[in-house]
Amino acid sequence: MTRSGDAEFIEFVVGSHQRLVQLAYLLCGDWHRAEDAVQGAFVRMYAAWPRIRNQAAVDLYARKTILSTVRDDARRPWRRERASARLPEPAIQDRTGQIDERLLLVSALRILPARQRTAVVLRYLGDYSIEDTAEVMGCSAGTVKSQTARAIAALRKSFADVGLSLQEPEAVHPLIPEESTAWQ
Repeated sequence: MTRSGDAEFIEFVVGSHQRLVQLAYLLCGDWHRAEDAVQGAFVRMYAAWPRIRNQAAVDLYARKTILSTVRDDARRPWRRERASARLPEPAIQDRTGQIDERLLLVSALRILPARQRTAVVLRYLGDYSIEDTAEVMGCSAGTVKSQTARAIAALRKSFADVGLSLQEPEAVHPLIPEESTAWQ
């Protein structure tokens, strides 16, 4: 679908492209960005072409549109990025091994009976004392100790089945306090 002024617009684009790219380059300092700015300006101008009356207005409109396009492009967040000679230090550590351990711990906890799982989770993941755990579970402190001991034995067996040991510091889950003696 063509409009009546399309031939005139094409003639303007062909005749002024190089001059406008040079202007855009002087504004932004990058040939690629200058090409993009001129292309964006031509798109804007094509939409407004029927309203532009004389040749002097076309040149002025083209310059203003390029200036506006270069300014808009410079405001985009990715334009504030700068190349660096070296990569920055990673903001976070690689924790993929810890994720594997966490998944292993969660799956091992699932196979424990409910009371043993509750005792271990409250004692070591929730950091409750034996007395607080007994109160939450509604049992005696001795029951908490026995349920915890059985659960730890079952967890050691689960970890041993996959080649890990709860006695090794790196095998202890990051949420379990390392100073807790029940794991060692």
